[in-house]
Amino acid sequence: MDPLSNTTLPRTSATLTVRVIKSFEYRTEKSFVLHNLNLESTTVGHLKDLARAAIASQPGWKPYRNVTLDTMKLYTHAHGAKTTNLIINLDHDDWILDDDSKLLADLGFENETEVSFFNKELYTQFKANPQTNWDY
Repeated sequence: MDPLSNTTLPRTSATLTVRVIKSFEYRTEKSFVLHNLNLESTTVGHLKDLARAAIASQPGWKPYRNVTLDTMKLYTHAHGAKTTNLIINLDHDDWILDDDSKLLADLGFENETEVSFFNKELYTQFKANPQTNWDY
């Protein structure tokens, strides 16, 4: 039996997907992938800085540069169950990464983990009234 992809790379060389959410109501999100990330030395705060730097410097991210991105939340682990909400998991607020000094490895991150990056105030508003407008 082949090993699962989340165990094929060591925690010192993991691949993570960051889902940057601009609008919850319109399901506007764009993802980028970070390769060779050392989960044993990378903190939540450093991951936020890496994401902000990518958004500021990479082509195609201009529409996301006017959003205040301040919060990360675990979306899913590799081979884990995904939420029925296509933009973010609204349950498990305990998955919000609110301590910037925590190491990703200590939070259970592994190869192929997906994390959402968003504005917490917009998330709170959407959670109170999770209506989407994407079909208008």
